[in-house]
Amino acid sequence: MDDTESTTTSADENTGNLCDNPTRDTLAEGLLGLLKPTIDQLDDRVRATRIAQLELKQQIDSLNEELQKVREALNNHPDLDPYVKKLIACKHKVTVVLNVLQASQDRLNEIRRMISKEKSVVTVPQSIPEPKQSTSVDISDIGSIN
Repeated sequence: MDDTESTTTSADENTGNLCDNPTRDTLAEGLLGLLKPTIDQLDDRVRATRIAQLELKQQIDSLNEELQKVREALNNHPDLDPYVKKLIACKHKVTVVLNVLQASQDRLNEIRRMISKEKSVVTVPQSIPEPKQSTSVDISDIGSIN
């Protein structure tokens, strides 16, 4: 053989042989039959994922708009600090009044207790000595009158 001649076949010749070979055609059809359902399923899932991503993007955009509205509402709120300070001062005053009322209530309860105690002492009969009946005035009695 000559060095210039090649023993290998060219790519064109191999391609021609592929089309003419029935075993290769059958094998290609078999592989295509096995892979086509998987590829179709994968294609459907990719399509569904894209649709889901598009819906998610729309929801994110909607949420972003709502958050912008909330942010604007928070930035436009009135200054509540003076009102809070007034409420705290009122709470303090109410607490003071409540303490005064509680102390007064405690004192009234103590007075009531003492009155009921005195009533119970007064209602208990005691032997009261009868005064002497004398017509003459003793000098020692005059000192005790004042």
